[in-house]
Parts: sequence; structure tokens; C-alpha cells
Amino acid sequence: MKAICFYFEVHLSEQLRRYHFFDIGRQHDYFDYYLNRTEIEQLAKDCFLPANATLKRLIDRYKGKFKVTFSISGSAIELLELHVPEVIHSFQELAQTGCVEFLCEPYAHSLSSLSENTTEFERDVLRHAQRVEELFGKAPKAFRNTSLIYSDSIGERVARLGFNTILTEGAKHILGWRNPNFVHHHPNNEEVKILLKNAKLSDDISLRFSDTQWDQYPLTAEKYAQWVRASLKEGDVLNLFLRYQAIGRYNAPNSGIFDFLYYLPMYLLEDSEYAFLTPSEVTHTFSSQEPIYVPNPISWTDEERDITSFLGNELQENAFEELFSLSGKVETLADEAFRRTYSRLQSSNHFYYMSTKYISAEQRLKNDSPYSSPYDAYINYMNVLSDFTLEVDKAIEEKG
Repeated sequence: MKAICFYFEVHLSEQLRRYHFFDIGRQHDYFDYYLNRTEIEQLAKDCFLPANATLKRLIDRYKGKFKVTFSISGSAIELLELHVPEVIHSFQELAQTGCVEFLCEPYAHSLSSLSENTTEFERDVLRHAQRVEELFGKAPKAFRNTSLIYSDSIGERVARLGFNTILTEGAKHILGWRNPNFVHHHPNNEEVKILLKNAKLSDDISLRFSDTQWDQYPLTAEKYAQWVRASLKEGDVLNLFLRYQAIGRYNAPNSGIFDFLYYLPMYLLEDSEYAFLTPSEVTHTFSSQEPIYVPNPISWTDEERDITSFLGNELQENAFEELFSLSGKVETLADEAFRRTYSRLQSSNHFYYMSTKYISAEQRLKNDSPYSSPYDAYINYMNVLSDFTLEVDKAIEEKG
């Protein structure tokens, strides 16, 4: 049997409002409610609702043979519940089919796994696992980190939390001669299975599907199915990891993306050798081939597939250090309002907007910044964080 693992990331970028120096100590409303609501309502219309409907049709049509996987951040869950609860209901309908697996990730879609001096990561992961089980009726068994960030040390932390299936990027510099289309395992623990994204075939949909200058344009479901078969001539499983916004946002409805998604399973399931499986099913079905060594963190972001888009300059490093230095204080307060604001400030997008790296046209499509420059993003974020720090210190003093 040859398996296809179709996985979608669902995360929503919550924008900070313009927060000036003179607001510090006076204004404590950090997030742009109306801008966020407008953006999310449009995404629901263009992407989430029609894409979920398409997946439900596929599940019904193939009677359990078509399966798909989602990782929905806790931040996205909160925003969807607030602004478009019908989207959450449609995900719950998919969960009830038994053909969808929901993964665990850091609740805030944060960089907490890179903070070695706090237990913020562990709290964030367990919080997300609980929320996923509450919403979708089953505790998550597999894990993916924010932007597929992973290293050997992060894998050990994840394993201690009870997850033995981890998804990450099939970065060339860690693969070497290895094939991403096999199950791999952690170098220090063969029980911890690693599933690697097939970067080329994933990005052919996510980044290139609508590119009229691409030499393979237009990409049809039949052509792509041929690529899948060719890729799996050597390998057990093809891991296709995409942002959900690739269906309806990065690739607009008039690009043909919904028809592509609907007809692709037909060209693969006509051959009984191929099956759609979830990550947990993959690691139970196939044996691990060999260890994969990842001494330094990788991610699926930008061409380098590392973490320099998040922590690649002094602005980002300073913001990161200041943010996670508050972890102990926020936990001491044990106040849900402070805890929730702190969580929202951890979103990786805030740090991505501070990046000074060159970003290709393909990648820029997925990561438009609301700021005029990385320095503008840094100043705005640090103004907000300064006020939040003052509020935390004040609350601790009042608590005595």
C-alpha cells in the first residue's frame, strides 16, 4: 500500500492595533477587533466554509476511503468561535465522520518551543490538547509545532508530553540523501516517529497552482496524481502539508482550486494500491526506516527552512526575550484575563513581521505584513508589550 497524508494548518493572524508610545500606561486594548473580524469573515466565505463543504462531499462520496488532517491553533479556534461560529460547527461535522484527525500544537501558535528557560511550551501544548478534545470529541495523538518548527531537543520535549507522532519539514539540509516519503524516527527514541513534508509537491499546490508563469501551469488533478504516483515509486507515504488558506485565498476560487481538490482523490483511489491515511494511521501502518538528525531547529518557512524568519535579527531576539521573561510573572498571577492576553501576544506572526530577510514573491503571497517596515512592527509590538508588562507588575503588587 502507498499512503497519502493530506494535512492542513489553520491559523489566523490577529492584528495589533496601532499602539503609540503615549498610549503606554493609558490604553490597554491591544487588538484591532474590527479589522480582525472583517478578515476572518472574508476567510470563512472564501476558504473555510466552501473547503470544509468540499471535504465533507469527498468523505461522503468515498465512504471512509478519503481522509484528511487538521491542525487548528487555539488562537484560531477562539477567533472563529467569536466571529464565525458556523466554521467551528462545520469542523465538528467533519470530526463526526471519523475520517478526520485533529493534531495538537502550541495553543497560541507561538515560538514557546524555542524558549528553553520556561515551561510555557508544555503548558501551551497541554492547553491545546484539552481544547481539541472538548471541541472534537477525541484527544489528539499526533503533534505538529508552529510552522513545523522542530529539532531533536524539541522532539524530546514533545515525547515527554505523550506524543509519539510528530510532523515537520522535509528540509533538504537535514534530509541529505534520505527520502521524505518514509516514516523516520528520533535518533534517541525509535518510538517517536517523524513524518516529513514533501516540500515540492506541497508547494506545487500552495505556492504555484495559480502562477500563470509556471511551466507546469495549469495544474490539473490528473497531472498531479501522476506526480504523486511517481513520487511514491520509492517510498511509503507522501506527506502533503499546506496552509488551509491555499484553498480559496492564496489560490482564488476562480483558479479552479476547488475542482482540483474535489477530483484529485478520484485519480488516486481508482487504484487500490493508494490510500488516504491520517498521521496516526501512517505511523501504525508503516515501520520507521531510520533516524533523522535535526540538531538545529528547522521550519517550513522561506527557502532556508530554518527559524531565521522568526528569530533572525536583534529586533526579534529582543522582543522574544522580553516576552518570555514575563512567563513566571503571568503564571504567578493565575489570572485568566492576563493569561489570555499573554497567549495572544505570543503568536509567531508578530515576530515574522519584524523579519528583515529577503522574501521571495511566492512566500510573500502568504505573509503580507500590515506594517510599513520590520522596524514599525517592532516598535508597535514593544509598545504593547511595555504596557502589558506594567499591568502585570501592577497586578502582582496589588495582589501582595
